[in-house]
Amino acid sequence: QVHLVESGGGLVQAGGSLRLSCAASGRTDRILAMGWFRQAPGKERELVARMGWSNGEPYYADSVKGRFSISREMARYTVNLQMNSLEFEDTAVYYCYADRLGSDNKFWGQGTQVTVSS
Repeated sequence: QVHLVESGGGLVQAGGSLRLSCAASGRTDRILAMGWFRQAPGKERELVARMGWSNGEPYYADSVKGRFSISREMARYTVNLQMNSLEFEDTAVYYCYADRLGSDNKFWGQGTQVTVSS
């Protein structure tokens, strides 16, 4: 099992910034990727950003390109999401996740609320 603990999030005005962090513990060997999904009320969960753990290759949803930046701290098994120029539409619960070789399912954090006021 991989245990994920998120921090950050909160309330911010449109145009502001927030930083999310997610630390993995447990069976962190063979982690393939870590990243963030989000889910707004009444909408499906969507992938926001991910990073390949060994190669550091990032992926961003079109809706956040140029505004969000994902990074990793390998020694601490931590992934960070810097969110700039936040928009009302970014309001959602953000979930950290991890993919691990040999596991069919993703591992999930508990979720952290991000609220952007317009």
